Amino acid sequence: MTLELGGIHHLTAVTAEAKKNLAFYTQTLGMRLIKKTVNQDDPTAYHLFYGDGVASPGADLTFFDFDAAREQRGNHTVSRTGLRVDSEESLNWWKEHLQNNNVGTSAIKDRNGRLSLDFEDFEGQRFRMVIDEVNKVVPWAKSPVPAERQIIGLGPISMSVPRLDRTEAVLTQVMNMRKVRSYPAANGNAETHVFEMGPGGPGAEVNVVVDPSLSPARPGAGGVHHVAFRTPDQDSLRQWIDRVTKAGIRSSGEVERFYFTSLYFREPSGILFEIATDVPGFAADEPMETLGESLALPPFLEGRRASIEANLKPLV
Repeated sequence: MTLELGGIHHLTAVTAEAKKNLAFYTQTLGMRLIKKTVNQDDPTAYHLFYGDGVASPGADLTFFDFDAAREQRGNHTVSRTGLRVDSEESLNWWKEHLQNNNVGTSAIKDRNGRLSLDFEDFEGQRFRMVIDEVNKVVPWAKSPVPAERQIIGLGPISMSVPRLDRTEAVLTQVMNMRKVRSYPAANGNAETHVFEMGPGGPGAEVNVVVDPSLSPARPGAGGVHHVAFRTPDQDSLRQWIDRVTKAGIRSSGEVERFYFTSLYFREPSGILFEIATDVPGFAADEPMETLGESLALPPFLEGRRASIEANLKPLV
């Protein structure tokens, strides 16, 4: 049986203003704060996870809080993150809602065969809302956004590279994605190539935008740190580790993140990829009913709780 990824697991971006970030994603976007923790490699920085009502894999949008200048846009990075909603009526609701909250939006129009709505957060983080007619909203009861309008999850993910060939080889030959179509990008010099994995659909799709005219991006606030893809469990993750290793790609090997287990590696243009398990999930150390309400630390950091909490900025 072919080893396949299950879709987008999560996307981790960068903010320089954690307090405003928390307000925007929980109040304006109505997502649930499902885990308030720290960057496990740098526990002086928050790692905030936002998701749906039950912290489903594939719905996690996460942020590292780094003291960083704004991202300089360009190649070699994830350039836009898809957010899925259930209908054209929801897109219309979101356009009005965002504009009422002083968030500028594009027109709702067909992009890559799907009606969609583009917008940015207060740091320039780029999003595209698209319609997912297959999956359903798992609402958060305390969200200020009506249950039927809440975000289903992530995808598609768009990434910008100067050339296609080597990236395509990793996506198709190593990661077993399928190239399904290409179309001209908004920039007349660019073309977008669409790859899907597992079940397909917007939650399991990567759009590779090829534009040789762009300079390399400079990482920063409003940019993306990495994108993660779904695998069911540790057994399948170890198969991915073996596959990536045999392809001659340098990787992290198996990394225990407590809420999931991960593999990290860079595709040929330098974008950081992660493959992460669906289990055990975010209720591993907190009741589902109270996720995100207090600072959660993995066991290896628990002994440093007092000093970690003392060095974190207040979020409210």
